[in-house]
Amino acid sequence: MRKWATLIVAVIIVGGALIYFANSRGTTKDEATVENPPALAQGGSGDQSDNGSTVDPDGTSDAGDAGDAVSDGAGDGSTGQDAGQADDGKDSAATGGDSGQDPGTEAGEPAGGTSDNNDNNSDFVNTYDVEHVVSNPTSDTVLVNKTYRLPEGYVPPDLVYPDVAFTFSEKIDKRKMRKVAADALKELFDAAKQDGVYLAGVSGYRSESRQTTLYNNYVDRDGVKAADTYSARPGHSEHQTGLTIDVSGTDGKCAAESCFAGTKEANWLADHAYEYGFIIRYPEGKESITGYKYEPWHIRYVGKEIAEDVTKKDITLEQYFGSAVPVSK
Repeated sequence: MRKWATLIVAVIIVGGALIYFANSRGTTKDEATVENPPALAQGGSGDQSDNGSTVDPDGTSDAGDAGDAVSDGAGDGSTGQDAGQADDGKDSAATGGDSGQDPGTEAGEPAGGTSDNNDNNSDFVNTYDVEHVVSNPTSDTVLVNKTYRLPEGYVPPDLVYPDVAFTFSEKIDKRKMRKVAADALKELFDAAKQDGVYLAGVSGYRSESRQTTLYNNYVDRDGVKAADTYSARPGHSEHQTGLTIDVSGTDGKCAAESCFAGTKEANWLADHAYEYGFIIRYPEGKESITGYKYEPWHIRYVGKEIAEDVTKKDITLEQYFGSAVPVSK
């Protein structure tokens, strides 16, 4: 009897020891897990995706610019960049499009865009994220948009008052244009009159300081994101080239407004402007390329040859030049 009692006690002791040992190992493992939580110290919120990329919340862009006129002013694409600030560290051309031409060629030597470019809008990058200063701002064919800006403080060398009707009588800056454009505008207005269409200038040249005031006012009123849909940032407005003018009928109705589209004046410009060296700079359906909304009133002088090519191929100035845009920095 004593033998069996001793055996039972021994079994109990051994069993207790085994249970204690097992519990001790489990506790140690749990404590180790708490002390070294996997992935937390090495990953967490600071970890990036497999390719190391991060999402830029401001990477989107829309379209819109340049009517001065009633608004005196052209999408989305808030970049956090000061108005008119050039990113001098960017060396590559940004408008895309394979032109097959050396980007260092003189302004006015086209890349020869084709209508095929119309279906490939994604090739064109036209935002304030990448910025270049054009090297030949006095060229009749200078490209100015959200990517390409004029040199700081640029003033065209030969501004004159075109001998055409305007919607106002004062002889102020926005009545001016460069002489070559002013002469061509006179021919255009005279031809329209012969067809029973009476045009008037609304806004021509605009200085960088004037554009700065306008743009800042729009930002104060609507915010950067909204302002960029209808107003160009300083240095980026075509009006500063002296080669651009907003046009309306002599009654001034719908001047630089969307209701101008479809009017007899707008239709005449769309059909005949190229014959006098002008293009509709911001055509309908090209917003993602030009960077601006459709502006049927905004015409730009580029010379008859380029104007005819751009108009008949239904392309934009961005598509015409492709990446062959000479820049200084």
